[in-house]
Amino acid sequence: MSEVDTVILYRPAGPRELQLVRDSGFRRWPPRLPDQPIFYPVTNEDYAIQIARDWNVAASGSGYVTRFLVRADFMRRYPLQTVGGRQHTEWWIPAEELEQLNDNIVGLIEVIHEFGPAQA
Repeated sequence: MSEVDTVILYRPAGPRELQLVRDSGFRRWPPRLPDQPIFYPVTNEDYAIQIARDWNVAASGSGYVTRFLVRADFMRRYPLQTVGGRQHTEWWIPAEELEQLNDNIVGLIEVIHEFGPAQA
């Protein structure tokens, strides 16, 4: 079996999105809602923690940081976007290309941090 060149992506998620990921066997991200034209995984764990802890907890009571690997050749089509400070970098995947991203995930989506009201 040959090694696959991958990129590590992080995704902050709320409880509803995480349940849909869990329902997929931790293999796929759910389709975007009509008012969500972009799926935006982030490039680093610290930024994902900041979003999960500060935004997801406030919005839904809990937040999670996930980590997953995607084939590097697939991710090369998306330029990195900086949306704040230098550490606030993310990829913008159009909603209509999310299934292609899902098809290029290597392994499982892992939950690496959980936040609730007590940690906020």
